[in-house]
Amino acid sequence: MLLRTIDRFFRHEASGGILLMLSAVAALIVANSSLSGFYDSFLSAKLAVTLNGEGLAKPLILWINDGLMAVFFFLIGLELKREMLEGKLKNPKDVMLPGLAAVGGMAVPALIYAALNWGEPSLPGWAIPAATDIAFALGILALMGSRAPASLKVFLLTLAILDDLGAIVIIALFYTAELKVDYLFLALLPLGAMIWLNIKQTHRVAPMILLGIILWVFVLKSGVHATLAGVITAFFIPLTDKWGKSPLHALENGLGPYVLYLIVPIFAFANAGVVLTGITLADFAAPLPMGIALGLIAGKQIGVFGVTWFLVKSGLARMPAGANWVHIYGIACLAGIGFTMSLFIGGLSFSDAAMMNQVRLGVLTGSLISAVLGYAALSAANRRGAPQPQAAE
Repeated sequence: MLLRTIDRFFRHEASGGILLMLSAVAALIVANSSLSGFYDSFLSAKLAVTLNGEGLAKPLILWINDGLMAVFFFLIGLELKREMLEGKLKNPKDVMLPGLAAVGGMAVPALIYAALNWGEPSLPGWAIPAATDIAFALGILALMGSRAPASLKVFLLTLAILDDLGAIVIIALFYTAELKVDYLFLALLPLGAMIWLNIKQTHRVAPMILLGIILWVFVLKSGVHATLAGVITAFFIPLTDKWGKSPLHALENGLGPYVLYLIVPIFAFANAGVVLTGITLADFAAPLPMGIALGLIAGKQIGVFGVTWFLVKSGLARMPAGANWVHIYGIACLAGIGFTMSLFIGGLSFSDAAMMNQVRLGVLTGSLISAVLGYAALSAANRRGAPQPQAAE
């Protein structure tokens, strides 16, 4: 009976988002209990992989954020490549509405944050509220079941994927540390080998993964954020090999559960531990957490809903089939669930523990309110009397 219940849970579309939420709650509890000292010391413990004094020596939190999250970005890279070659991103007409909505949903939150933090030491965190958490957002939508039009999932998924692509570009352009050109040149060696294996349409992924690990080390040493090595490696995994099989599909399907149910919850547990001791209402109004929370809540709603409304009303795009404006508003709210990516960019923006605590406070507040608003709007959209779908001719 217990095994059957567990199996049903993991088969549900919302299971990844629920597990992510439980990991965040566990982090909050531990960070504010007698175990907080152990929690902090464990995450700050040094783990070294060296040979003759050369190698990597980093705190455990950085192995999680730079190492495990590289696997997360590797999976995102696989999804992006598949969607661009044979999925929702293949047809430009299907991409325009969620794509431009994603751009609006990144630009407006960043502008709100920048306006509230202009001239402050916290300004480098401008990109924190620009991100959307795919697992959380889709998990909330999945709770609606068949009551929500199937087109909404496609719209939200495409928007979130393009949002992640935008986040990857932002990380590459704006969150690169001091550049070490010699390691970048060394990174060309595994990159060249991956290009050759891709041209040969190899069906074996092990050599590609090994080269990807070498690339990750060189990219990490170069100062460019190492998670980008995961995306680059993913784009060299062939969609089809010379026998007509798909290494990309096999790897994506095999890796997906480990990322969704292990890596992302570990990241959440390691990064969501807000210390609530001494926090007052005035702390929520500080520029850093307020900028993040308002960016996620108001910025995403204005950006996503506003761009979608303009494109549909102007006749440049069609409303997702079976959806109404309350549905679209609900999706715009769900886009404000930043969590994983927002916490990740926050970690790149600030090394100070006090500022990171403010980041966590803003991300958790904004994401929670966005989730509640999104679920309420989607529930209201399916009640009798909700406005009928409108589409441009």
